[in-house]
Amino acid sequence: MALGKVSVNNLNQAQGSTPAIERKALFIGEGATGVGELLSLNSQSDIDTLLGATSSEIRDNVLAAQQNGGENWQAWAAPQTAGYDWLDVVDSAMETISPELIVLCTPATAASELTDMQTKAESLRTSLARRVIILTATPGIDSGTETWSAYEAAQAAITDSVAAYRVAAVPQLHGNNLGVLAGRLCTDAVSIADSPMRVATGAVLGLGDAPVDNNGTTLSSATLATLDAARLSVPQTYPDYPGTYWGDCNLLDAPGGDYQVIEHLRVVDKAARAVRLLAIARVANRSLNSTPVSIAANKTFFMRPLREMSYSTVFAGEHFPGEIKAPNDDSIAIVWPNKTSAEVYLKVQPYNAPKEITANIILDLSNG
Repeated sequence: MALGKVSVNNLNQAQGSTPAIERKALFIGEGATGVGELLSLNSQSDIDTLLGATSSEIRDNVLAAQQNGGENWQAWAAPQTAGYDWLDVVDSAMETISPELIVLCTPATAASELTDMQTKAESLRTSLARRVIILTATPGIDSGTETWSAYEAAQAAITDSVAAYRVAAVPQLHGNNLGVLAGRLCTDAVSIADSPMRVATGAVLGLGDAPVDNNGTTLSSATLATLDAARLSVPQTYPDYPGTYWGDCNLLDAPGGDYQVIEHLRVVDKAARAVRLLAIARVANRSLNSTPVSIAANKTFFMRPLREMSYSTVFAGEHFPGEIKAPNDDSIAIVWPNKTSAEVYLKVQPYNAPKEITANIILDLSNG
């Protein structure tokens, strides 16, 4: 004999939203105000009050980022005294925050420093499962001693032979280039899948004065092209087109690598963050098993972040694409190498975006 029982359980199907890490940056650099603090910033923050009214490397770059970051810009700043160890600052900040970008305002001067940045970024990925991209300044030109030719050679030496796909180097040509780029990457007016080169995003704001070398020669497009070829990230202009814009945000990936530009890494990182949380929810869950029914259901489950990233809109006859192309049946595979291990393979496919456009015009002299 038995007594009746009724049980009602709330089953968590991991269908909720995930934290938005993207477009948030941590700035680290020398400053005079707020030293040793981790300051939360947004588009309404008074930078002169929080980081000082006088020029400093962190204050100038954070202000430029705020000016270019749009109305929903958010960031953190960790001002330091001279001689600080940025690795210690990152470790301390990571106890409280989780940014997408780490912005190092003190210029790097050697290739070994860029390699150290890649090592730290990979360490954060493997130890904390945090995928970060490090943007670092490199020195601007010394207008009292350097020619543009000498400056180009010095800058190329910093990135020479470096393989660091999570690192981008930005010459401080105008004094605050790093902050301008960081803000442009963090504006939510455009997708993380968009290159900072995108002209429709608008001209950059707040860029410092145009630099000159020791001969008084102003920065030229030829020098910018040389720096870009050395995998540095620089602004650019178009003849007879108003405004200053940006080139690619070049990552220091090895030749032939998938992550030569930042927009490719950002979309993969975003998908990886979301898929990781879904995978955790399936640990030791028998609803993920090797039967055809389970594999089909879990393909739908694990593809959810890709579907969300691919949402697009058509409005007024114009197509506004998602961050990636819509996934299909070939975009995911689940395999079982043994009874207790499942491997999920996902394919993220970005849209093409023209960075070089050629228009060909013919003359029609026919009658009629």
